[in-house]
Amino acid sequence: SLAPLEEYMKLLEGVWERGILTHNGPLVQLFEKKICEKLNILNFVAVSNGTFAIQMAIKALELKGEIITTPFTWIATVSAIKWEGCTPVFCDIDPETLNIDPVKIESLITDKTVAIMPVHVFGNPCNVNAIDTIAKKHHLKVIYDGAHAIGSTYNGKSLLEYGDIIATSLHATKLLNTAEGGGCITTNNEFHEKLKRIRFFGHNNEKNIVEDGFNGKMTEVHAALGIANLKYYDEVLNDRKEKYNLYKEALSNISGIKFQKIKEGTTNYSYFPVIFESEAHLLMVEKALNAENIFPRRYFYPSVNTYTNILAYQPAPVSEDIAKRIICLPLYWNLENNEIDKILQIIYKTIVR
Repeated sequence: SLAPLEEYMKLLEGVWERGILTHNGPLVQLFEKKICEKLNILNFVAVSNGTFAIQMAIKALELKGEIITTPFTWIATVSAIKWEGCTPVFCDIDPETLNIDPVKIESLITDKTVAIMPVHVFGNPCNVNAIDTIAKKHHLKVIYDGAHAIGSTYNGKSLLEYGDIIATSLHATKLLNTAEGGGCITTNNEFHEKLKRIRFFGHNNEKNIVEDGFNGKMTEVHAALGIANLKYYDEVLNDRKEKYNLYKEALSNISGIKFQKIKEGTTNYSYFPVIFESEAHLLMVEKALNAENIFPRRYFYPSVNTYTNILAYQPAPVSEDIAKRIICLPLYWNLENNEIDKILQIIYKTIVR
C-alpha cells in the first residue's frame, strides 16, 4: 500500500531543504513518535530492515548460546540468530495456529539455551502467556519476531509490547511500509537506549563509542514514506480485514481447504494463507492461477529446518508438512473485488469436483 505520490513528495521537499538524509534525522524521529501514538506503544526504534532489528535485539540482550525458534518462518529469523553467533534450535509448530507450539518448548531447553524467539506468523499472536511462563521458569529472554505483527493485539494491547524485545518489519509487502525498514520495540528503558546506540555504531548522545554496534539507521527518505503511509494505516487495516473475510467466506465450504486458526479481533489480517489437503492440490491451484497471470506465494516454503546448506537438519514434521501444503493468496491495497472473484472461480474450477 502506498500513499499518494504528491503527499510523499511534499515530505521529501523538506528533506531537500534541510539537507539531512540520515543520522536520526527529524523525519525518523517524527515517524517513531507517530507510530507510537498510532499503535499506543511506549517506544519504537526505527532501523534499516527487519533482519537488522532481530540482530539488534540479540545484541542488546547480549545473548550467546542456543535460541529456540520456529522452523515455520522466513530465513531471516535464522540468519539473524546465526549472524549474532548463536545457534538456532527448532521447536515444531501448532498445526492450527501455525505458531511455535509452547508444549514442545521445554523439552528443547538445555544449559546452553539463552532465549526463545517465537514468530507471530501472518500476524497471528503466539500464546504469549504460556511462552512468558516458560521463559521465567528457566530464566530465559524472549525476543519476538514480529515481522507481521503491526496492527495485531493481545489482551487488548499492541502485540508489539510483549517479550523483552520485539523486532518488526516495514518491508514493502507489510501492512505498514517504508519500502525497506524495520523496528525494535521494548518497554524496558535501558534496552531502549541500548538499541538506539547499537543502531548508530555504538555511539552515545555525546558521540562517544560506548559499545559494539553497527549501521542500522533508517534514512529520512524511508521515514518520509512511513509517515505518508501511516496516514492511511486504518484504511489499509480495514481493507485487509474485508478482503480476508471475503476470501474465507467463499472458500469455507470447500472440504479440502483449511485456514489458520485465529482469534477474532487479534490478528491484523495481513495475509490470507490457505492450507490444502495435499501438496498435489496446491500445485494444481498454483498452476491454474499462474496460467491467468495470478501469482500466489508458497509462504513459508520450504520449512526452514530443511535448509541443510546452512545448518544441520533438525526434524520438525508438523512444520515440514504444513509448508508443503500452504499458499498465501493475493491480498493487498489495490486488489479489486472482481479480481478476488476471479481467483475464487479458478480455485473452485480446479479442485471442486
